[in-house]
Amino acid sequence: MARSGRNTAAKRTLIWLGVLIAVLTAALSGGVISNQASWAPKLALDLEGGTQMILAPQVQGGGNEITSEQLDQAVEIIRQRVDGSGVAEAEITTQSGRNVVVSLPGVPDERTRELIQASAAMEFRPVLAGSTGAAVPEENRTPAEELPEPTGEPANASDLNWITPELYREFEAKDCTDPATVAAAAEQPADPAKPMIACEPETGMKYILGPVEVPGTDIDDASFGQVRGTQGQSLNQWAVNIEFNEQGTQTFKAVTERLFGLSGAQNQFAIVLDGTVISAPTTNAVIPDGKPQITGNFTEESARALSEQLKYGALPISFEIQSEMQISATLGDEQLRMGVIAGLIGLVLVAVYSFFQYRMLGLVTIASLVVAGVLTYLAIALLGWTENYRLSLAGVAGLIVAIGQTADSFIVYFERIRDELRDGRGLVSAVDNGWKRAKRTVLASKAVNLLAAVVLYFVAVGNVRGFAFTLGLTAIADLAVVFLFTHPMMQLLARTKFFGEGHRFSGLDPERLGVVPLYRGAGRLRQPGEGKPKPRGKAAGAAAEAQRRQTIAERRAAAEKERAASVSGRSTDKESN
Repeated sequence: MARSGRNTAAKRTLIWLGVLIAVLTAALSGGVISNQASWAPKLALDLEGGTQMILAPQVQGGGNEITSEQLDQAVEIIRQRVDGSGVAEAEITTQSGRNVVVSLPGVPDERTRELIQASAAMEFRPVLAGSTGAAVPEENRTPAEELPEPTGEPANASDLNWITPELYREFEAKDCTDPATVAAAAEQPADPAKPMIACEPETGMKYILGPVEVPGTDIDDASFGQVRGTQGQSLNQWAVNIEFNEQGTQTFKAVTERLFGLSGAQNQFAIVLDGTVISAPTTNAVIPDGKPQITGNFTEESARALSEQLKYGALPISFEIQSEMQISATLGDEQLRMGVIAGLIGLVLVAVYSFFQYRMLGLVTIASLVVAGVLTYLAIALLGWTENYRLSLAGVAGLIVAIGQTADSFIVYFERIRDELRDGRGLVSAVDNGWKRAKRTVLASKAVNLLAAVVLYFVAVGNVRGFAFTLGLTAIADLAVVFLFTHPMMQLLARTKFFGEGHRFSGLDPERLGVVPLYRGAGRLRQPGEGKPKPRGKAAGAAAEAQRRQTIAERRAAAEKERAASVSGRSTDKESN
C-alpha cells in the first residue's frame, strides 16, 4: 500500500506540472488569438533593431545655454519616463554634450513621443488631505451623506472648498501602491490652477493637493549637507537646502505664513515632479528669506538625490525631434544565431556527459532540461506580452549559462541516490532518502543563484540586467522542474524492472558504482561475511539467477501465508467477541 501511495503521489505531482504548463500555454494562446501577444518572445534593441531619435533641447524663453549637468538630469528624466511607459531595453545617451539620443526597440507610439519631448514639470502645491496609498475598499468608503461638500468659492490654495465629492471619491479609489498608477501620473499633466491627486512612492502616501503656488522654475539652487546647531556644531543629520529666486522668495514667504497657522495635513506643502510627489514636508516656521531647509530621515544618498531633483528637476527645457531613423539590430541575427548554436552545443555536451556518466538515467536529465526550457520560454513570452519584457543577447547568455546550473541540480540528486545504493539500500528506498539529502543542497544552491541574480539586477545597468533577469528566472524554473518532474519521475522509474534490477545500461548497475556494495539488485543484500561476487560463466549465472528467483518466490509465498494467517486470526477474534 505504501508503494502504491507513493506511485499515486508521484503521478499526481506530474499531473500538476502538466496543468501548470497547460495554463501558461492557454494564457499565451489567448493573447495570440486576441492579437495582443506573439508565440515568439519580444527581442531587445540589440537583436531586433528599432527607432533612433536625436533630440535637440529647446530652452524656454529663447535662451540657448544649457549646462552638462542640466543635460544629464534631462537624460535621467527621459529614462524614467520611458521606463515608466513600459518600454524595455531603451538606450538613452548624450551626443556631443548637446543633443540627446534615444534608441527604442520597435516603433514608439505617439504617447511615448510626447513623454520624451515634454519638459519636466516641477511645482509646489499645498496639501489638502492625505492618507496611506492603498485604495479604500468599497464597503469602507465614506457614505454619500458624509462626503465633503464645498460651501463656497475657495479663498486660497489651502481652502478645503477645493475638495468636491467627486474628487474625494477618486482619492479614496486611487491605489498608490500599484506601480502602474505611479507610472501613469507623468502621462496625465494636471491643470496648475486646479486641485489634483498625487502619490508619494517613497512613503506610500497619497494626497489631495491644491493649485500650484510656486513653480519649480523659481528655484535658483539646491544643495544638501549636515544640519548645524545654533553654535555651528554638526547634529549628524542630513538636510536639503533650497534657494528661491526673487519671485519665488516672495511667493514662498506668503505660502509659509498661511501654512504655519494650519494644522494636520494642511500644514504640509508637496513638491511635485511630473505628477508624482517627491517630498511633502511640514511647515515649522515662516520662511522670509527664500532659503527653506528640508530635514527628516535622510541619508547622504537620499539627500543628494532630492537636492539634484530640486536643482535640475524643473528644467525649462523641452526637446525637439531633430532626426529619426530606423536602425538595424546592433548585434543582429548573426549574433543571435551564434548564441543559439552555443546553447545547443552546451545542451549536446550535457547530454553526452549524462549518457556517459548515468547511462539511461541521462534521459531524465534531458527530459528535465526540455521541461525547464518550455517553462522558461512560456514565461518569457508571457512577460513580453504583459510587462513588455524584451530578450537581449545578454539575456540569451543568461539562458545558456543556466543549462549547466540546471543540469547540476540533477547530478546532485543522482549522486545522492547512488550513495544510498552503495550503503546497501534498495532502489526505492535510495530514491526517497537520496531526495531528502539532495533537496537541501539544491535549495541552498538555487537560493545563492537567486540572490546573485537579484543583486546583479539592481546594481547593474543596461544589458547586464537582462542577463541577471534570465539567470534568476531559470533558477526558479529549475526548482519547479526538480520538484515537479525529476523527483516524481525517479520515484516511478525506481519501480520498473529495468532500473529496479540495476540493468547494466540503467546507470544503477551495482558493479559499476565503483565499490563493493551491499546493494546487488532488486531487494538482494550481500551478507556481512560474504565476499565480492566472483565472475561467473553463463551456466553458473543462469543457475544463480534461477536460485535467486526461487528464493524470491519462496519469500513471497511465506509472506502471503503469514498475511492469510493474520487475517484468519482477526476473524476468529471478532467471532469470539
